[in-house]
Amino acid sequence: MEQSTPKELAHEAKQQIQSIDWLSAGAAIGSISAVGLGLGLGLPLLSVILERRGIPATLIGANTAVAGIASLIAAPLVTPIARIIGVRTAMLAAIVLSALSGLGFYYLVPFWTWFPLRLVFHFSITALFVLSEFWINAAAPPARRGFVLGLYATVLSLGFAIGPWIFSRIGADGPLPFFVGSGVILASALPLFMAWNRQPCLTERARGSFWRFLYAVPTATAAVLIFGAVEAGGFALFPIFGVRIGLSESAAAQLLTAVGLGNVFMQIPIGLASDRVRDRRTLLAVCSLVGLVGTLCLPLLTANWWVMAFVLFIWGGVVAGLYTVGLAHLGARLSGSELASANAAFIFCYALGMLIGPQTIGLAMDAAGPNGFAWSLALFFSVYLVLTLVRLVFGGRQA
Repeated sequence: MEQSTPKELAHEAKQQIQSIDWLSAGAAIGSISAVGLGLGLGLPLLSVILERRGIPATLIGANTAVAGIASLIAAPLVTPIARIIGVRTAMLAAIVLSALSGLGFYYLVPFWTWFPLRLVFHFSITALFVLSEFWINAAAPPARRGFVLGLYATVLSLGFAIGPWIFSRIGADGPLPFFVGSGVILASALPLFMAWNRQPCLTERARGSFWRFLYAVPTATAAVLIFGAVEAGGFALFPIFGVRIGLSESAAAQLLTAVGLGNVFMQIPIGLASDRVRDRRTLLAVCSLVGLVGTLCLPLLTANWWVMAFVLFIWGGVVAGLYTVGLAHLGARLSGSELASANAAFIFCYALGMLIGPQTIGLAMDAAGPNGFAWSLALFFSVYLVLTLVRLVFGGRQA
C-alpha cells in the first residue's frame, strides 16, 4: 500500500482543520434561526394585544423590559446547567419552555401573569442563544469561523425579518398567531435532533467565575455591548428622530428597513473578511469607525432621503459586524467550557447594552433635540474605538 508523503499528510491535516462540521453548525444555525423567526412574530404581537386591552404604554414598556432582565439573570446560569444535563438536552428544554410560555400569553389574560411569562420565555430564549452560538463557534474551524458566523448572522436576520411579515399576514386575532409562533419555536428542535450526537463537549469546569469572562476578551464583549445599545436604542428611537427632522412615519420606517437589509446582505462578506485579517480587532476598529462617521453624517443627510437610505444600508451592515466579528474573535481566543462561559458573558453584555442604549439616546434627544440621536450614538462608537485601539497597541497579539 502506497504511503502518503509528509507534504501530503500535512495538506490533509490542514484540510481537516479547515473543514466545517456542517451538520453541527447547520443544526445550531437552523435551530436558533427558527427561534428568531418566532421572536420576530411574537414581539410585535404581544405589544399590539396589550395596546388593544388598554394597557398604558408605560406598563407595556415595563413588561417588555422584563426580557432584558431575564437575559441578565439567565446568562450566568446557562453554562452550569448545560454542563450538568448536556448542551442538547438544555437546548431542547429551553425550546419546550419557550414554546409553552409563548402559548401561555394567549391563555393567561390577567396582565400580571405576563411578567412571569416574559421571564420564563426570555430566560429560555437567552439559553438558546448562548448554547447555539457556543455550538456554532465550536463547529467552525479557526480559518472559516468568520464565514460560518456571518452565515449564522444572515440567516438569523432573515428569521427576524420574516417574523413581522408573517404577523402582517395573520394578524393578532384569535389563537392562530400564538400557535404559529410556538409551532415555529418547537420546529427548531428538528435540526437539533438531526445533530443529536454532535453536541460540543462541555464537561470540564471553566477556570474562574462567570464574571471573569466579561473582561477576558474585552474587545469582544465591549463590541456586543455597544452593538446592543446602538441596535436597541437606534431602532426604538429612530422613528422619533425621523419625524423630528421632518420625515413621515412611513419614510422613517423605510429607512429602518434599509438598515435591516444592510445587516442581511453584509454579514457574510464581513465574516469572510474577518477570516483574512491578521487580527480581528483591526476589523472591529474599522466597524466602529464606520459607525462613528455614519452617525455624525446623519444630521447632514436629512435633505436627501435616498442618500440617507444608502448610507444607512452600509452603516447597518458594517455596525452589525461588531456582533459577527466580536463573536468570531471570542471563538479565536477561547475554547471548551471557557468558550461556553464567554458566550454567556457575550449575551449578558448584549442584554446590558439593550438596557443602556434606549435610556442614553432618549436622554440625549431630550437634552439636545434631534441631533442628540446622532451624538449619543457617536459617543458609543467613540468609546469603543478608543478601547479597541488601546488593545491593539498595548494588548498584545491576537491568539
